[in-house]
Amino acid sequence: MHASADIQAFFDEATNTVSYLVSDPATRQAAIIDAVLDYDHASGKASTTSADRILAAAQAGGLQIAWILETHAHADHLSAAHYLKTRTAAPVAIGEHIREVQRIFRRKFNLDDVSGDGKEFDWLFRDGETFHIGDLAVEVLHTPGHTPACVSYRIDDAVFTGDTLFMPDYGTARADFPGGSAQTLYQSIRRLLALPPETRLFLCHDYKAPGRSEYAWETTVAEQRRHNVHVHDGVGAEEFTDMRQRRDATLSAPALLLPSIQVNIRAGRLPDAESNGMRYLKIPVSLATE
Repeated sequence: MHASADIQAFFDEATNTVSYLVSDPATRQAAIIDAVLDYDHASGKASTTSADRILAAAQAGGLQIAWILETHAHADHLSAAHYLKTRTAAPVAIGEHIREVQRIFRRKFNLDDVSGDGKEFDWLFRDGETFHIGDLAVEVLHTPGHTPACVSYRIDDAVFTGDTLFMPDYGTARADFPGGSAQTLYQSIRRLLALPPETRLFLCHDYKAPGRSEYAWETTVAEQRRHNVHVHDGVGAEEFTDMRQRRDATLSAPALLLPSIQVNIRAGRLPDAESNGMRYLKIPVSLATE
């Protein structure tokens, strides 16, 4: 029987994002999940400090990066996937429904260099598809609702859920982005919570719920079913959908929404430099009229 995956978490407090380095102890093959490109919106400067921490950990452990995985096109941080690909030659992969997200935002930002067919990524996973990190089998679960393209990655008793779920005391992800759906999110969550109770869930974000002093990002199916403040056992689809929609109506757009989406639907690649050598991201502007 093979050993369980080794899992290292890297927390980026600036965006409250958790990235993971997941490796097979037998073969030393590894995957990086949801890596962050550090970005200062006020200055427009980006750096690779967070991604380099993961690469340093991989080097220290004698790991070879075999995959760079995204759970979805994030709206709260820029992806370091393209940078990591240039350093490791590993393919960048995401769920096949990224095509829908690309088509939505290609129109919104008028991006001629975004395909809409997912070709910016090296691999598009289907629901139920299995791939390997060394000897570790990874099952892809399509878990939409937060976005149409969200997937979770299941490795034995560990599932990397992206933004679908948060810690039990914080609840669930918003579902009001274009293509999102609270009803669909509920069904995706119930799919995850139908897994064995001891299944470990590794989350992509934490914001420290009121009363909790430490960040946390690992929980279990059993804990979520008992204690999740939004979707514990007994909460039905209609109740959850009503709560989620009312809650989402009060939320502001993520601070990095506009730059993040433009980069992340390109698989973490920044726009090409223009004639002056500078790269530019677009800011849609609408003028309110009476």
